[in-house]
Formats: sequence, structure tokens, C-alpha cells
Amino acid sequence: MTETWIFPDWPAPPQVHAAITTRLGPGISQAPFERFNLGLRSGDSADAVATNRSALQQALALPAAPRWLRQVHGVNVAELGPLPTVQEPQADAAVSHLPGTVLAILTADCLPVLFCADDGSAIGAAHAGWRGLAGGVLEAAAEQLQLPPERLLTWLGPCIGAASYEVGEEVRAAFVDHDRAAARCFTTTRPGHWHCDLAALARQRLTAAGIARIHGGGFDTLTDPRFYSYRREGARSGRFASLIWLQDH
Repeated sequence: MTETWIFPDWPAPPQVHAAITTRLGPGISQAPFERFNLGLRSGDSADAVATNRSALQQALALPAAPRWLRQVHGVNVAELGPLPTVQEPQADAAVSHLPGTVLAILTADCLPVLFCADDGSAIGAAHAGWRGLAGGVLEAAAEQLQLPPERLLTWLGPCIGAASYEVGEEVRAAFVDHDRAAARCFTTTRPGHWHCDLAALARQRLTAAGIARIHGGGFDTLTDPRFYSYRREGARSGRFASLIWLQDH
């Protein structure tokens, strides 16, 4: 598969738009980031990333520049509008009720999750690595949208697949201690280690929060060469973006 973009297949209202980038986009990053790296903090040239981000806005005809976050594997949620601030907010999720706002999550194995209201009045995006997921970043994002959970739709983006993601006791305990039912999302590989299904854990957490309309999943960033993968490429892995915006009519 050689798609430049991934467009979520979910029943979002028409004013809600979303797209996922791949490393195949119209970028200029050189090896090992070739070619459409959108992350500033992995060693790529800042000028190349700036050029890539400008090309992203133009290629998708975005209504404004994406609102990038300083992601720290936490649970903070930023309420954003279309106009950028001097510094990127330190947060791992964002929501907006304002048309023209483009929310953006950067990942390279962690799980991006998109949210929208069923009437198109609000959008959200979250960065869910295992720490943020266990800490409640998805629940925090949903709460910040200030809507009944039955009004929300979600889409699970590309993340490392269960067969590629081996973790130790610390990770499993973080989920199972919270909810013993999370044990079904882990499969034993060797003593003290398990395969971890991030997408299944996200579905479980969203369902427990009352959100039933959950779409997406089925990716594996480690084995799919379209995506950057920290586990495959190490600390100098690039980042791809999951974007959601409310069209300003």
C-alpha cells in the first residue's frame, strides 16, 4: 500500500474533517526521516520540518495552521482555537468548539484517538501511549468536550499492533490494577512479558466511559512502512500526524 494520506472511515458529520499523514507526503526531510516528518524533537532539521508543516497545510487545504502540542505522555487537555499561541501548549490532548481549528497529534507507535460530537459542534484529539492511556487521557479529553458520552464518536488511529508490542509487568499492572478486565488485552510471551493491545485497551476505557461509537483500529506502525515507528527506528524516528478540524463555512 502506498497511500500518502489516511482518511478515517467513520460516520462523522459533514463539517468534521480528519486525515492521517504518512511518511510518503510532500516533504523534504532527509534520511533517516525521509520524507514527511512533522515532529520537531527527534533530531530532524527544523527548517525541513517547517517546510513539511507548510506543505501539509497547503496539501490538505487546512483552514488554519495545525495547533501542535508539546506532548509529554500525560493527561492534560488543552482547549484550543484556530489562532496559535507563542508556545505550544504542554498537553497530550486537545479539544475545540470553534470552526477553523485544526487539532494535531504526533505519534510514532503511540495511539492517536480522534473525537467528535455527533452534531459536529466539537472535536477532540488525544495522544495515548501506555502511560497516558493508563492515566486517563481519553477520559479527560471526553470530559473536556462537555457532552454526554452517547453524543460522542471516536476513531482509533495507527499505533503499534499487539503482535509487535511486548511489554513488562509495569505496563500490565498499570491497567489490570485499575480494571481486572484489562487482562484480556495482554497475551503472555515469556515470563514477566506480554504482548499489549493498545487499541483494545482504548476501546475498553472508552466503553467504560460510556462511549459506544468507536471506529478505526487495525493498524501496526511497526510493520507498516508508511508510518514512522519508534520501536523500529529508535530515537531518531520521525513523527506522523493525526489531524481533525471543523470546517469554517
